[in-house]
Amino acid sequence: MCTAFTFYRDNFYFGRNMDIEYHFGEKVVITPRNFPINTKKAGCMENHYAMIGMANVTDNYPLYAEAANEKGLCMAGLNFPSNAKYISQDKATKTMITPYELIPFILGKCENIQQAKSLLPKIDIVDIAFSPSMPVAPLHWIVSDKDESIVIECTKDGMNIYDNYTGVITNNPPFPFHLENLKQYLNLSPKNTSNGFCNSIELSHFGQGMGAIGLPGDFSPASRFVKTFFCKENSICNNDIVSCITQVFHILDSVAMISGTVITNEGKPDTTIYSSCIDATNGDYYYKTYENNQITKISLSEDRKAGKNLLTFALNTEAEFKIN
Repeated sequence: MCTAFTFYRDNFYFGRNMDIEYHFGEKVVITPRNFPINTKKAGCMENHYAMIGMANVTDNYPLYAEAANEKGLCMAGLNFPSNAKYISQDKATKTMITPYELIPFILGKCENIQQAKSLLPKIDIVDIAFSPSMPVAPLHWIVSDKDESIVIECTKDGMNIYDNYTGVITNNPPFPFHLENLKQYLNLSPKNTSNGFCNSIELSHFGQGMGAIGLPGDFSPASRFVKTFFCKENSICNNDIVSCITQVFHILDSVAMISGTVITNEGKPDTTIYSSCIDATNGDYYYKTYENNQITKISLSEDRKAGKNLLTFALNTEAEFKIN
């Protein structure tokens, strides 16, 4: 499970909830320009754009969940079980990229969505695991810049690249369903609506917020998609960075999973273990964890963009309280 979305004001922001039943060794990771990114089948990227995001680092390789590069292009991989189908090596005819390589590959080479759209048809996303102990993850991806957004889904029909005018992604079903599903909620409004029920009697509202009656509140992917889109589209905040970062986290909170409210088939609680907001305009990564609501900021500063070694930052997971 997971939710990600774009947020445009004076700057471009990219928000993400990581909803999962376990920790995966996550930490904020900066990949500088000269860190060699090795791929299984496409050689080594010796030079590329610097990037920052949340990742697991195994064998000195950044396995990104979401990230942004120094040009402001953002990308996240989200769970897409049963629908994700990657091509096998023996059937690949293009440059072969594994699912775990796709984020650093796209962010390392592309400045914007137009470049990503040109690069994607030249690759095959192949069914190769990182290691025997780390099986292939069934994913789909959102890629966004300051102007537009796309969704990448590999299914039994091949690779599909969708223009994402909503700037939102969750999980199953495939992306076209979510766009069609929005049509069921045309009646929703942030304002109290007029009486359209009948003309025979006068009906009036007994409280604020009744224009959004019917807005989904459960944690299913379809419901989180609708609620996230409704909240971001009707969001009112100032254009300064603090207001926007705060607003992105409020929207993420509206679809976050409280431990115990969603139980997996294995009997484990699916929980929003962290929420993040990337200020892609300035290269700043903000996050908070389930245990610690204090927001932490890590910057992709100029000095961190250079170099040949990964920079890792352990998460602040202990609750912090301001005491007066």
